[in-house]
Amino acid sequence: MAGSTGCLVPPKGYLARLREICDRHGILLVFDEVITGFGRLGQSFAAQRFGVVPDMITMAKALTNGAVPMSAVAVRAGVYRTITEAAPKEGIEFPHGYTYSGHPVACAAALAALSIYEKEDLFARARALEGPFLDAMFGLRDLPAVTDVRGLGLLAGIDLAPAGPPGARGYRAVQDLFAAGLLVRVTGDAVLVAPPFVAEPRHLDEIAAKLRGVLGSY
Repeated sequence: MAGSTGCLVPPKGYLARLREICDRHGILLVFDEVITGFGRLGQSFAAQRFGVVPDMITMAKALTNGAVPMSAVAVRAGVYRTITEAAPKEGIEFPHGYTYSGHPVACAAALAALSIYEKEDLFARARALEGPFLDAMFGLRDLPAVTDVRGLGLLAGIDLAPAGPPGARGYRAVQDLFAAGLLVRVTGDAVLVAPPFVAEPRHLDEIAAKLRGVLGSY
């Protein structure tokens, strides 16, 4: 599910069809789960939510709860074996390296974040909040300036009718919403809303009220 482009949810069967095409032609299927990974869609990864297993998953951000930059890549066993079995018997199987690889602070942050996710069952909490959150977001479709609302899990995109150059209204919305006490992200004229997993129903009501108050004035 594309996040930074405005929360674009794939049509039903789309990812499964991609899996079939990749299998038929020997193409690796890679899921970029920097945004969708670690509970944003109510599961550990979007791959689980959509029931499609890719060959590789890239991940970051929520891996450390955003406290320290860190990323990782998960690969299927077949990909791993292809690399390691082709390597010389002596030496490194996959020689590569980056200046900050394996940084101890990032690793500590990741371990702490993963532990909290598990102990507080935050992915299940995200699943429980999804229904009320999306109901609140879709409830904004009656506003004159809103042209479309999309969402899945705890991520929603609200398209605004352009006013002036492309992105001008979206940028104004970010500023006005921030002044009203709500921090959102914008892509062009699409406002992206992603509440934290620890939010409570009253917080979702507050988010919806602020959105209605600001966007309803356009």
